[in-house]
Amino acid sequence: MIAHGLTLLGPIQEPKDQATDLNFNQMEISEEQVPELETYEARDDIELSYRHYPSEADQILILLHGSGYHSRYLAPLADHLAETGVATVYTPNIRGHGPNPENRGQVNYIGQLEDDLDDLIDGVKTEYPDQEVILGGHSSGGGTVIRYAGGDPEHDFSGYLLMAPYIHHNSEVYNSESGWANVSLPRMIGLSMLNQVGLSYLNGQFVISFNMPEVYRDGTETLRYDYRLQTSMHPRSDYQSDIDRLDKETLVVAGSDDESFHAGAYEDVFASNDLVDVSILDALSHFSVLRDQEAQEVMSEWLNE
Repeated sequence: MIAHGLTLLGPIQEPKDQATDLNFNQMEISEEQVPELETYEARDDIELSYRHYPSEADQILILLHGSGYHSRYLAPLADHLAETGVATVYTPNIRGHGPNPENRGQVNYIGQLEDDLDDLIDGVKTEYPDQEVILGGHSSGGGTVIRYAGGDPEHDFSGYLLMAPYIHHNSEVYNSESGWANVSLPRMIGLSMLNQVGLSYLNGQFVISFNMPEVYRDGTETLRYDYRLQTSMHPRSDYQSDIDRLDKETLVVAGSDDESFHAGAYEDVFASNDLVDVSILDALSHFSVLRDQEAQEVMSEWLNE
């Protein structure tokens, strides 16, 4: 009966083939920048993929991608940091994403991404036992980092690097006029209410879709998320508490012309945590913050320090 009631709330909107506010040209990557995918085994015996950018650096950066695509678009930043000896970089494909996920746009339970991350870090620390690890992420990947830090982290990090991080739809950073996401609010609200009373068996329902012009699609994009994945990639409703639990030096980098978020609001959102430094760079967009030379220098300098 509950399932029938949820169906009456209507399906999620299909991803649109239209130009959103995002500049997808910034996602075009030369093949020589992108390493082949490697795999690691998660605790449920599923193989998950990642890209590895080795260097002679004495620190590791694990960098999480945002919503809708996968780790490939992070190559300009990851390649730069590795080539200049700033950090050895790992860019995992978050479960439910990438060329061949087990279940595209879905995870098995809320919080599974944090378990997957712990399993990856176990392998990284086995290979590099004496090196410090920094956790970073772009957009929803940055939101995943904040969620991880705000929970019960299994690993200790030496710092956090957040690039245009997603905070919460109730935060001042959120831009409701961005043309990227189609959120089914009735489904989100209904499922949230069910979970508050301990009913989670409908969490595999899709609740959000993303608009990507057809010309930029290659079959590896992930344009629908179920409730479990959408929840797992963002800070909790009490996002300020998650932010306050960033217990190591943290750098937030965003562009003043970010199309998805109100970058000018990051200062206020992170003001309660003295360990966070916010850098807003003029004229940079949501994606160009990953490949702009000035932005890369700001992040390189912070990582070196």
